[in-house]
Amino acid sequence: MDQNTPREDILARPLKPARTALNVLALCFALSVMGRGLGESFTVFLKPISESFGWDRAQVVSVYSLTWFAGGLTAPLVGRLFDRSGPRTVYSLGVLLLGAAFLTAAHAQYLWQFQLSIGLCVGIGIAFIGNVPNSILLGRWFGRRLPTAMAVVYSAAGGGVLLLLPTSQVLIDHFGWRGAYQIFGIAALCLLVPLLLLPWRLLSGRSPHILKKADPDFVDQGWTLPGAMRHHAFWALFSTFFFTAVGMYAIAAQIVAYLIDAGFPPLQAATAWGFSGVVLLFGMLGVTSLDAIIGRRPSVLISYAISIVGIILLWLLQRYPNFWILTGFVVCFGSMIGSRGPLLTATAMKIFQGKRVGTIYGTISIGSGLGSALGSWSGGLIHDFTHSYNPLIAFSLISVVLGMIPFLVVPALRR
Repeated sequence: MDQNTPREDILARPLKPARTALNVLALCFALSVMGRGLGESFTVFLKPISESFGWDRAQVVSVYSLTWFAGGLTAPLVGRLFDRSGPRTVYSLGVLLLGAAFLTAAHAQYLWQFQLSIGLCVGIGIAFIGNVPNSILLGRWFGRRLPTAMAVVYSAAGGGVLLLLPTSQVLIDHFGWRGAYQIFGIAALCLLVPLLLLPWRLLSGRSPHILKKADPDFVDQGWTLPGAMRHHAFWALFSTFFFTAVGMYAIAAQIVAYLIDAGFPPLQAATAWGFSGVVLLFGMLGVTSLDAIIGRRPSVLISYAISIVGIILLWLLQRYPNFWILTGFVVCFGSMIGSRGPLLTATAMKIFQGKRVGTIYGTISIGSGLGSALGSWSGGLIHDFTHSYNPLIAFSLISVVLGMIPFLVVPALRR
């Protein structure tokens, strides 16, 4: 060390990468709030759109299903585009797609127009600003602390739900659902300009701290996607993502409509489900903290048990629609939506560590997109066919249990 170097400079230098890392984390958090909030806002639009056109619940829910189906299938492609073109291109394309999709939906007249705009385009847009590019970018700055950073970003989903679901209901009440979609579209496009002007050369770099203090346990095991797909852990994680998403989204797509049918006013129903965003933050950080204390498998199993309690409380709500059961449902079910995501991500990246881990993880996460799509669409069909929520709740419960089973029987996940 140069003895003539001012002490202030010595102290200041290590802070710059840390500040940049926090800025990257804040950016990923904000983009996740936007993406997840806009995606979940359809749960508020579902009922007015259905009543406006006289469509069946399954027809309208198909739009929501396509959102997560498109997002899941796009995930591996997003990872490859991120590697080739960088975050500026990926994130900007995502925001542009979202803005254009909502402006198009504001003038939609036919179901296929909603499926194309709110379904496919919003789903792809969310994937472009979602967990796959965020995990790659955060991995360059947080190294072994990636699970904690991803827990913070995953919790942004809750912030998006809390912010945009009540906002959606207020906008619908004042401007109608078409006016609300138009406002969302304009707001998204306005964010495109500051996003393009960010110092991407700095943000997309790699922390010198991470380079100097790399994980000593890291070994590139040479995994390829075909090789990973021949390993039982790949399909165990895939099935966990798939069945859990089926169970959670079979209910999530219709929660606001369910609460309204149970007797709650529309704004109260939207606000109550919006508050799942608050408890999700605590649930996400709580499960991640448990992982460090009692281990991954027990933490994941506890999160599933809490989800199951939440589903049972939702079933009770139609018989006893009161504040206390509603609060219990929001706390139990809402806090666990996505809470397992950071742990599953960290598990996949540890098992399949290497240069191609992004592609492998992106392919595994297709299970979540497929499950979200199948769950929400199946939930709509079940409701239309039975005219009851009870079979839907039973379907959700069985699916969540199936999602938990790999952590009970698969050797790679039990260790």
